[in-house]
Amino acid sequence: MTKTIIGRAVLGSLFLTLASIAFAGEAPYNKTQFDQQVATGKPTVVYLHATWCPTCKIQQPIVDQLSSDAEFKSLTVFEADYDTETALKKSLKITQQSTFVVFKGGHEVARSTGQTTEPAIRKTFESAL
Repeated sequence: MTKTIIGRAVLGSLFLTLASIAFAGEAPYNKTQFDQQVATGKPTVVYLHATWCPTCKIQQPIVDQLSSDAEFKSLTVFEADYDTETALKKSLKITQQSTFVVFKGGHEVARSTGQTTEPAIRKTFESAL
């Protein structure tokens, strides 16, 4: 009985993890999930932000809005903390917060830093589709 309950809990956790990947939108940065998204060629954006960054504070509501837009339903936006994700910054050669790195077909196709208007961020996201 206990093994069945544990098995169902593990299966449920796995399902929720896979569902969060399958249904695009915003997700906290997770190296394994990010690597899987890029390796399978799915449209992916990494957004490096910082809580203390005024530009990031302007970008966040726009990112939230675009992430829920039907046009971007296949796009996953991984939000990464600029101050703690040092390995990610190093691997992507990111030197500044408020940076978007866009992947399509397993390759980086666009990058921008400091955009604060909806049309500019939308155009960056569109390059993943």
